Amino acid sequence: VVVKDLIPMIDSTYRTIPERESRAMAGLSMGGMQTFQIGLKHLDLFAYLGGFSGGGGGFGGAPFDPKRAHGGVMADADAFNKKVKVLFLGIGSAEGSGTKTFSDELTKAGINNVYYESPGTAHEWLTWRRCLNDFAPRLFR
Repeated sequence: VVVKDLIPMIDSTYRTIPERESRAMAGLSMGGMQTFQIGLKHLDLFAYLGGFSGGGGGFGGAPFDPKRAHGGVMADADAFNKKVKVLFLGIGSAEGSGTKTFSDELTKAGINNVYYESPGTAHEWLTWRRCLNDFAPRLFR
């Protein structure tokens, strides 16, 4: 729906630049997870991806493996880093360490990413507003 219906509708309705370098996707909570599920499968369409309390690991509970996670899109770190301008992982400090661990594993695998932790917040609007405040200025540079 996002790829076949939503993007074409947005591009035909609004003054967009219909190129991957001018397209971002982000979401909060389950929308963050969906951002990674959709965006990482369609790197031909998105150059900026952000998850606000919504993404860590390869999903499915297995340990992160860059050669297998998300269909192996991160197997070649250099190629991935050339395509993805910003891979943003935001979380509230009271939400646990899973996203920080994922960020560290990405860094260890050579995958550029931005980790942001909102101090003193949990799975809540203040976390997501702070994430957006950090993410938005990184777009389209």
